[in-house]
Amino acid sequence: MFRHQGRRTLSHNLRLATLLSLVAGMVNICGVLSIKILTTNVTGHFAFFAEEIILKNYTMALTFVAFVFCFLLGSFLSGLLTELVSRSKANFSPVLLPVILEIGVLVFVCLYGGRYGVEGKNAHLIAAAMLFSMGVQNSLVTQVSKSIVRTTHLTGLFTDLGIELAQLIFYRKPSEIKTLSQSVYLRTAIILFFFIGGIAGGAFYSFLGLNTLFIACALLLITLFYDTIRFHFYSLRRRLFEPH
Repeated sequence: MFRHQGRRTLSHNLRLATLLSLVAGMVNICGVLSIKILTTNVTGHFAFFAEEIILKNYTMALTFVAFVFCFLLGSFLSGLLTELVSRSKANFSPVLLPVILEIGVLVFVCLYGGRYGVEGKNAHLIAAAMLFSMGVQNSLVTQVSKSIVRTTHLTGLFTDLGIELAQLIFYRKPSEIKTLSQSVYLRTAIILFFFIGGIAGGAFYSFLGLNTLFIACALLLITLFYDTIRFHFYSLRRRLFEPH
């Protein structure tokens, strides 16, 4: 899922997309329910920034700039860690450190929010941390899938899905139909699992609060473990059964 290099198939990207969309949906609803702030994308924060500038509430305007910067910083660090590990030829997956970073930040949100509450400046710190984690995830999934999959926001997905559904009406070559159908299937799965993550996260939040994010962390950890086992299994099979 994470480790696969070379040509990625629909199956590779589908497993990656559904898992991380589920996580993003859970993070998004936890942000909305706990601090009333969107935490998986930055589009709306630019609008809020402009509104606060017009209202001459410059402190709050700078807060929204900070939110955007945190998402950017998460994306930058994720890309930096991935590249550093890839170039060092380390014997572990390049995505290991970004995933651990994302898990660590989400655990911090759970612990900090549980101890200090989610009001005032605490809410802003929690929002910044969640946006940072989603920047990490969006960068990670973009690099792994070679820019095919994005999981933290849906605007571009719905745009691409609409274009591809329109193209299905006109494209008639079997190869074109196959490519478009697979892309439509993948984008639909991402959207569906983002919604499932949101609904499930909302249900868990009603009695777990921000601790719901521990479930998202568990999903990421399980996936890392599964990915590692699967990678070593296929490596062993190649060494044993493929001719040298």
